[in-house]
Amino acid sequence: MSEISAVLISSSICLIINYISIKYNYLIDEKFFPHKLFVSKNSVPITGGLIFVLSTLLLLRFENNFNYIIYLIFFVGILSDLNILKSPYKRFILQITIIIALAFLSKNFILSIRIPLFDHLLTYTFFKYFFVVFCLLILINGSNFIDGVNTLLIGYFISLILIVIILINQNSFDFEIQNLKIIFTVLLVLFIFNLFEKFFCGDSGSYVISLIVGYYLIELSNLSLIISPYFIACLLWYPAYECLFSMIRKKIKKSKMTSPDNNHLHQLLFIFFKKKMNFERWIISSLTGVSINTYNLIIFFIALKNVSQTKTLIFIIILNIILYNVIYFFLKREN
Repeated sequence: MSEISAVLISSSICLIINYISIKYNYLIDEKFFPHKLFVSKNSVPITGGLIFVLSTLLLLRFENNFNYIIYLIFFVGILSDLNILKSPYKRFILQITIIIALAFLSKNFILSIRIPLFDHLLTYTFFKYFFVVFCLLILINGSNFIDGVNTLLIGYFISLILIVIILINQNSFDFEIQNLKIIFTVLLVLFIFNLFEKFFCGDSGSYVISLIVGYYLIELSNLSLIISPYFIACLLWYPAYECLFSMIRKKIKKSKMTSPDNNHLHQLLFIFFKKKMNFERWIISSLTGVSINTYNLIIFFIALKNVSQTKTLIFIIILNIILYNVIYFFLKREN
């Protein structure tokens, strides 16, 4: 289908689903969760995942039974959004099971990170499964962590997919680019609705979007030696580091690893902006998301210019981590 069809279908689904959600008070954001404080005080549907899945169901056809994997991870996310699946440990076990099933069905593995000893380990079946499951788990949970202010999650993956489409076009890679264009278009539509806080992505949205993008990035990384695996790492540095940094931070503070908190970078930046600007909360929330994604888009373009330069890409990743920590502790002190 064309991008115009994607706009019409996703817009229609968004309007219909949100109308039903509000009318019947179903899949509505619960404000009593402490990490939900960085948006407006209005009740907003958590329908991003449902809208995205329905849109892709009508617009796309995936191979290797990937459709079923998407529905399964969406199901886990929607149960979490409905506060039915409350245990983070149960969610984690289900995530692992689904990702193992994806790896088994698709045989889509990470084949190299250009470290000889590690690449040798990747020739062993168990380690090959372990590594791809670990990477995708970090991605989907890190993506869920950054889904705390308007446009941050959706805008991040829009920027990422844009860079991948440019890379494929520049090098004429034999890659299923039409699917990426459709996903990009659907996310653009959702971005506009999310910008004005007409819905949130929720766990279901962050799980589905990140798993699909992660799957395609693994395929892309194995496509050509031109693409350094650290280019892919550079594209995913932010949700991945957000996840790892949160785990380390909670470990140091001896707080519960699985409990949500208000100490993520985007939340601290929201508080900082809120003190400096007299705008409505949803505007500050959207501004926070756009600010972070503007930085990341610049980083993505720099990485694109150095797609095969492993040392440069590693330097960019290290620089991002240093800047993250400097800004984080500055905001922590200011707040």
